[in-house]
Amino acid sequence: MSTDSDPTGAVNEDAAHENAGQDVIAVDADDNEERLVNRLDAHTGDGIRHRAFTCLVFDGDGHVLLGQRAPGKRLWDTHWDGTVASHPVQGQTQKEATRQRLEEELGVTPDQYDDLRVTDRFEYKRYYLEEGLEWEVCAVLKCTLDDRTLDPDPEEIAGTMWVPYERLHEHPRWYRQLRLCPWFEIAMRRDF
Repeated sequence: MSTDSDPTGAVNEDAAHENAGQDVIAVDADDNEERLVNRLDAHTGDGIRHRAFTCLVFDGDGHVLLGQRAPGKRLWDTHWDGTVASHPVQGQTQKEATRQRLEEELGVTPDQYDDLRVTDRFEYKRYYLEEGLEWEVCAVLKCTLDDRTLDPDPEEIAGTMWVPYERLHEHPRWYRQLRLCPWFEIAMRRDF
């Protein structure tokens, strides 16, 4: 991976980030594809609205699996997410992208669930410190694990925690120290 540097020799951290060369799908407010845009461009300045997803993974007892974003993540590092979230690539369905991220980030394979489904979609825009922003049309997917075996990738997931979903929704102050990702909080609020 190459990095850019300024005249003083300092490395440009944005250019060094592993996702800087990737594209995301710019969309209109109705999630219709418009064009491909650079991922870093979509997440800096005023941002570019793009397609994304978040997946909420449950067990049979009504617990949701929270995944803590790894410290190396550029945005919302170390925050707790509703299992996994990412961006589909061009030509990939939300379900295909979700299956891929569940396996890559958590080692969860399709034989551990059989009910992956899209349950909601919403648009939001949130800034993160001085680092950037998310402006997404975000699909919400859900599934229930028959087998709770996990093998998290430490480059993606810093920790996991099973939490009673209704209790988390009803008592957000009890979980304030977790610093939840905004897209997960929106998805949960809309779900109840």
